[in-house]
Amino acid sequence: MKITKPSLSFWQIFNMNVGFLGIQYSFGLQQTAINPIFLYLGAPEDMLPILNIAGPVTGLIVQPIIGAMSDKTWSARWGRRKPYFLIGAILGSLCLFAFPTSPVLWFAVGLLWILDVGNNMAMEPYRAFVGDKLPEKQLSLGYQMQSLFVGAGILLANGSIVLFQYLFGGESVEVAGTIPTWLYYSFYIGAILSITTILYSVLKTPEIPPSSLELEEINAARAKPLMGRIMFPFKEIAEAIKRMPKFMWRVGAVYLFQWYALFIYWQYTTPLFKLTMGYSTGEAASQSAQMSLTYNVVTMVVALALVPLTLKFGGKKVYALSLFGTALSLFTIPFITDPILVLVPMVLFGIGWAAMMGIPYTMVSKVVPQDRRGVYMGILNMMIVIPMGIETLTFGPIYKYVLGNNAINAMLFAGAFFAISGILALRLNVRSKAAVIDL
Repeated sequence: MKITKPSLSFWQIFNMNVGFLGIQYSFGLQQTAINPIFLYLGAPEDMLPILNIAGPVTGLIVQPIIGAMSDKTWSARWGRRKPYFLIGAILGSLCLFAFPTSPVLWFAVGLLWILDVGNNMAMEPYRAFVGDKLPEKQLSLGYQMQSLFVGAGILLANGSIVLFQYLFGGESVEVAGTIPTWLYYSFYIGAILSITTILYSVLKTPEIPPSSLELEEINAARAKPLMGRIMFPFKEIAEAIKRMPKFMWRVGAVYLFQWYALFIYWQYTTPLFKLTMGYSTGEAASQSAQMSLTYNVVTMVVALALVPLTLKFGGKKVYALSLFGTALSLFTIPFITDPILVLVPMVLFGIGWAAMMGIPYTMVSKVVPQDRRGVYMGILNMMIVIPMGIETLTFGPIYKYVLGNNAINAMLFAGAFFAISGILALRLNVRSKAAVIDL
């Protein structure tokens, strides 16, 4: 029996997404602060991609497995998705407390692996959580609300880095192999936000109980022998990929270029500003944080404004145009040496980031079966981490041998990949669920 989902108020949708703030604060630190920490601990620039391989690998493994497991989970007390993102938030908080005290590079790299497990465990069920709760007419609002909190979380993370570097970093002398103490404070704030915002959403938002048919399937999965329960998520993932809508394969093609380019941007903004502006690592990290701060302010402002635009013009057009705008921003950044003017291209980047964080999830949620939304959201996130994994393995040699160890060339390379992703996004035509899921 199909469950009729009631429409939620604006504030109910707001409350259910507050937990995304803490998750994205943590991701904001990963984007802006982790690579400078690696540089502080002695990592060479061409090693940055491979040192970031934790994100793609853990995302590839953790997200689809957690998605499949949460599809077949139900607790009258804890719900279906909430136990997973609560455990993930606790794990992430512990890692954020420990990260800035890393004594050596290998310790920081190891913590990044654990942190990514926690973040991926928290984030994947959250995507399915929104689809579970909202009727189709409110999906766009729900996922763009998540996009707003993506912007807010990363904005706070980067704003804290800029603030603490300004207040406490100006007089400090960089010591090789040592992480400056002003970076500690941002991580401590993130550790607190990660758990408190998740708890807020957990306590404020009840989950919809499964239908009698779904409950039978959940109980049947629980009744399997131990080995059967262990293998079940892997079988679910394999079966879901086998029956995956063609639309999702097209999204995967867009994501291949989009996320490869994003990983380059996040890894090489600090080296870029050391080159173009003659900054120290700390100054370049602060400038990079200001860039992220700017585009996430824009993301917060435009995230909900994209809802009526996608309803009027279609998600495909808005998404593709946003990707072309992001490409244009990356083409211009390397040639601006003024620390204020270089923030201007971040307006286009912020619009693109808002679209990337909301529109594809809305599209996919409309074309996948409700009872397998968790596993399909996990597979969608596999399409994010696979390009990231490819980037970590391939871009180091490309940077060193093809691009001449030059961060300017790296940024132009990323811009070209965004342009390609925009072209591929023009192929994303959403059809009705009935027409798609049986392909």
